Amino acid sequence: MTATQSPAWQNLQNLTDSLTQQPLKSLLNDEQRAQRLQHQLAGMLFDFSKQWVDGPVMDGLAALAEDRKVMSQAKAMLAGEAINRSENRAVLHSTLRNGAPAAGKEIQTQVNQTLGRMFKLQADISSGAWRGYTGKVITDIVHIGIGGSHLGPELVVNALVDHKTNHLRIHFVANIDAAELTRTLAVCQPETTLFIIASKSFGTLETQVNAKSARSWFLERTGSLAGIAKHFVAITTNLSAASEFGLDEANLFPLWDWVGGRFSLWSAVGMPILMSIGKHGFEAFLAGAQEVDQHFSSTPTATNIPLLSALLATWNYNFLGARSLAVLAYDERLKLLPDYLQQLEMESNGKSVNHEGATLDYDTMPVLWGGTGTKGQHAYHQMLHQGTHQFAADFIIVAQDQHNYPEHHNWLLANALGQSQAMAIGHTPAQDEPYKAVAGNHSTTTIVLDTLAPRQLGGLLATYEHKVFCQGAIWDINSFDQWGVELGKRLAEPIYEQLAAHRGQGAMQDLATQHLLDHLKNRK
Repeated sequence: MTATQSPAWQNLQNLTDSLTQQPLKSLLNDEQRAQRLQHQLAGMLFDFSKQWVDGPVMDGLAALAEDRKVMSQAKAMLAGEAINRSENRAVLHSTLRNGAPAAGKEIQTQVNQTLGRMFKLQADISSGAWRGYTGKVITDIVHIGIGGSHLGPELVVNALVDHKTNHLRIHFVANIDAAELTRTLAVCQPETTLFIIASKSFGTLETQVNAKSARSWFLERTGSLAGIAKHFVAITTNLSAASEFGLDEANLFPLWDWVGGRFSLWSAVGMPILMSIGKHGFEAFLAGAQEVDQHFSSTPTATNIPLLSALLATWNYNFLGARSLAVLAYDERLKLLPDYLQQLEMESNGKSVNHEGATLDYDTMPVLWGGTGTKGQHAYHQMLHQGTHQFAADFIIVAQDQHNYPEHHNWLLANALGQSQAMAIGHTPAQDEPYKAVAGNHSTTTIVLDTLAPRQLGGLLATYEHKVFCQGAIWDINSFDQWGVELGKRLAEPIYEQLAAHRGQGAMQDLATQHLLDHLKNRK
């Protein structure tokens, strides 16, 4: 039975018309409703009370979760079953924070051993016990990765900058555009720089090219092939390829095929996080995520925060017609959160066929985008309030002022609450001022972190991870593969050969692409 054929789905369709006859504004002063829609977890408040739902809709969404067997699928995931069917793999990123004990002791032992090695490397770098090939201490860490091997670590290092424990400067290189690598290397010295190469396959084009260029930069300036052992480490499932690259086996940290790239920041991929916030900070980060794992696996639907997030998102997208999710982070330290969530959600659930390969007759993942604070209010919020498209939004705010600027912080919080209020209630102007009308009736969630600290951030990201899984279960899609991204990569290979003229003219492209190729070759 497809999702749209299920009785619960059809019931929700019937409820849509009656619900939309009630303006969201009219629902906001119901105390019992507010209590049902506000929940706390891992030092955070999740306030769903500005979602356009009432009691019957919430009951209908709970029935949908039961109908689609979401939590029985979650149980299978956490037990280590191969729920990634297209690749015949388990999905056990929760094990990286000890959040899936049913997966088995052997896997947990491997995770713990790797974590111990990570802690030792961090301690040696921070204390100066690990030194570069000339005996100087390491001052700079350059993390080379892309996508899931990059977005999470960079987000967390930037977000937790106030929890930094040492002198290390941490840089991130992802884009194959040489500008990023060039700018980074310009502020580094080879004898005091440690490169971390993060690539699950150790074959990802961008990472491979950047890593080769970084190695060449190091060798050109040092002439020391033996020095590579003191300046390069790698995180990968393909340990043999990393060894062939010239890396010391002692400097290789494993990944496993049951960890998807976009779910891997809890693993050795999170080494830059550990290098920045230290052992205790990293343990708190993992612990916050583990709190969410335990909550998710054991809490009934009515109060299960990741499941409620997914159900409300499904209601917004599939029944109320929202076509985008705006992630509005009212804290500059979270400026990279929308980028991270774009990959986590859109790469996971941007699918058009179900597990059996049948084309879906309903929409899945909407466009996710966003930005930070009041800067967005002077850019795209105009479209949100008076544009023609339906959307939903997540507001992320931090309760504590960690900068000791109360006027700034109070205005920041006031603007976040004011914007979410405006999206809910709208504005009806005087009859002769129709251009001032604001429709309202936009569903928003407000997530309040007590403070922006490792525990809270770990819990926040784990909540979004489990939300992604639940939506995939509801939509009957595989959230853990990404075959769509491969086509463009494959088509780029012969184009590269033509641009580089390695094999003559190469195969002809379609006429439009060939014209662009000819233009570029004439201008190079």
